[in-house]
Amino acid sequence: MDDERPDLLTIGRLAHRTGLPVRTLRFWSDEGAVPPVARSASGYRLYDAGSVARVELVRTLRELGLGLDDVRRVLSGRTTVAEVAHAHVAALDAQIRSLRVSRAVLSTVATRGSTTEETALMNRLARLSAAERKQIIDEFKEEVFGGLDVGPRLRDRILAFGVELPDDPTPEQVDAWIELAELVRDPGFRARLRTWLELNTPTPGRHRPPGAPIWWARQAVQTVAEVRGRGVAPEAPEAAEVLSELFGDADRAAVLRSLEAGIEAGAEHYRRLVARVRGQEAAPDATEELEWLARALRAADQA
Repeated sequence: MDDERPDLLTIGRLAHRTGLPVRTLRFWSDEGAVPPVARSASGYRLYDAGSVARVELVRTLRELGLGLDDVRRVLSGRTTVAEVAHAHVAALDAQIRSLRVSRAVLSTVATRGSTTEETALMNRLARLSAAERKQIIDEFKEEVFGGLDVGPRLRDRILAFGVELPDDPTPEQVDAWIELAELVRDPGFRARLRTWLELNTPTPGRHRPPGAPIWWARQAVQTVAEVRGRGVAPEAPEAAEVLSELFGDADRAAVLRSLEAGIEAGAEHYRRLVARVRGQEAAPDATEELEWLARALRAADQA
């Protein structure tokens, strides 16, 4: 056989030349990816130098994750490597996104020590489509914001409010979305947040409620943080001066009601979760500062 065609290789010699197992080459040959160029008198498969190059191409494409169907299409000229690569990149991106979601869910499960039922719920929440996520937020907005007697500008802002998880979220964003979705689906949280909003929402023809300015007011929070940093207690005389600086002659009982409602609702936690889902840099948690203010207001009222 070799004397007749010394330029041809048996499958064993092809395996030796390429460093691949004979069974792999036989499988590729059977699948049409590396067909023999001839047969010996005894029926053995024979390959040539072009077969060696073909094997190297098939190996490269397979190592990149392409299936044999795609490999055959490239080798037959029905498509190009670039076209297959483009499609494969899209498929890999989808797989990577799915793996990131899986990693985020498992990380959350490990951190929380979740039960089987909680794990299943978190996995479902993490894998919701964009439309399904939007529906959860829209239902939340309708129950919490719906029917508030607000002006057109604020109404437009409420309607435009959204929490979009990007197509390629980080594990931190997925984790935040799972927690946020659980939170906004909780009827108790919705009721508490609605109560807080009713105390803080300016209505047409009326001044802003006394307690409204403190929420999300970074300057006020910073002022309290500085005072707390100096070790000033809420019951101290200096705390009364801070209250006068922040609220002037506002109705302090209304301010206290607003603070207590927001603290009970967990409005700061909600705000930070929204920022994390959006991939934004959230301001530090101000819950401790707001609790200090509430204690200072109670102390001032009893003085």
